[in-house]
Amino acid sequence: MAKTIVVKQIGSPIRRPEIQRKTLIGLGLNKMHKTRELEDTPSVRGMINKIPHLVEIVEERG
Repeated sequence: MAKTIVVKQIGSPIRRPEIQRKTLIGLGLNKMHKTRELEDTPSVRGMINKIPHLVEIVEERG
């Protein structure tokens, strides 16, 4: 079974640069307090590291 992480959006994309909004959409997040379970890959970790003020890692599984 692949390792996964649960990511929660904690910040609003309003008045943020377009690249940060697109990164949120790429992670599957678009509304406050929405959570997604994503595969723990270097690309996903990189996207999370680009916007640490907008998302938080809730749980790491696997």
